[in-house]
Amino acid sequence: MSKPTDLQHDLERSLPAIASISTSFSQSQGFSPYCYFSPEKRKAISDVRRTFCLFVTFDLLFISLLWIIELNTKDGIQKNLENEIIEYNFKTSFFDIFVLAFFRFFVLLLAYAIVKLRHWWVIAVTTLVSSAFLIVKVILSELLTKGAFGYLLPIVSFVIAWLETWFLDFKVLTQEAEEERWYLAAQAAASRGPLLYPGALSEGQFYSPPESFAGSDNESDEEGAGRKALTAQEKEYVQQGKDAMEVVDQILAQEENWKFEKNNDFGDVVYTFEIPFHGKTFILKAFLQCSAETVYQEVILQPEKMILWNRTVAACQILQRVEDNTIVSYDVAAGAAGGVVSPRDFVNVRRIERRRDRYISSGMSTTHSLKPPLSKYVRGENGPGGFIVLKCPSNPRVCTFIWILNTDLKGRLPRYLIHQSLAATMFEFAFHLRQRVSELSGKP
Repeated sequence: MSKPTDLQHDLERSLPAIASISTSFSQSQGFSPYCYFSPEKRKAISDVRRTFCLFVTFDLLFISLLWIIELNTKDGIQKNLENEIIEYNFKTSFFDIFVLAFFRFFVLLLAYAIVKLRHWWVIAVTTLVSSAFLIVKVILSELLTKGAFGYLLPIVSFVIAWLETWFLDFKVLTQEAEEERWYLAAQAAASRGPLLYPGALSEGQFYSPPESFAGSDNESDEEGAGRKALTAQEKEYVQQGKDAMEVVDQILAQEENWKFEKNNDFGDVVYTFEIPFHGKTFILKAFLQCSAETVYQEVILQPEKMILWNRTVAACQILQRVEDNTIVSYDVAAGAAGGVVSPRDFVNVRRIERRRDRYISSGMSTTHSLKPPLSKYVRGENGPGGFIVLKCPSNPRVCTFIWILNTDLKGRLPRYLIHQSLAATMFEFAFHLRQRVSELSGKP
């Protein structure tokens, strides 16, 4: 079985909620057909692969320039060319270092620009050959007696060869694999999902909780006519959702105490706020040119669909719908900071409320028997936070979007790196959300 097919089947088994996306996907006219194309069809060569090819070209040109400078000494270029090429001597000539650079250039561009290989074995061979040759050259040759260039050319050639290996392995292949994973996840949701999980999670796909009123404590957790009794665990989920909602309301009420951190060209702003017992909380505030109901549908009511347009989310699965206002979800956040921060997974309880002036989805981390910690992810922990969509009383075609994020990514990551990656992730989320609502508003 081919590798893409194996990956697709693995996605379908491990992320069953993706399958339920197809129901809403077929009803949504705002989804761009651009997502139907594989990464290979979208662009002849990816941006990161093109940058790698440019770096390989730079390798050849830079080594050539250094060699030409070395040739242009007191005896002249022509005489030195004869000595180094026609009268080649392994111990004294730099010509073989230039040939080595040309070897890397030819083989790597053939493999990764023309053939478009997606494996590291070719660059492993070129790096091994380059490293072995240069080490032997330095040990056996007399280059070190020829001044600065005797040191410079071998060292530069060695370093560049290893930089090419790092860039391909940690940037090109990683990013393209993520692109393929995202594409296959969308395909699994769009084409195969209904056959594998018929109706398992379609109930309430466009579910909307009843309108809630501030200060009301009896909306949905009370038993009523035709409503099943909640178990002790389900009552705990409901209470966790209410606790998170209470903290979110407190944060919103203290906006004047938010501390400015960063902004971007779109006017989005990231603030921070210290919460007792929970620590530093990040708050994104963005102004959107669309109705509050549009954002409510895309972000709050249909979290499973978010992977189709939001690259900061790798997966979202509804584990349990506890009652009208409370659900338990499993979320996988994509890696950040150029791969330094690896993907994290979370199990969250979410409480959704509709109020007269806003929509709110608050939540915090919890546990669920269907999703114990997995070895392939670092299990993160979210404190109280959520999404808020504020209606504009004077213009129903605009709204304010707020994302409150209090998270512990676990692992051994420097705190400053976590803070930088969180702010960048929030801006990226706003960018994708703005693109999504723009697509929706552009539909007839």
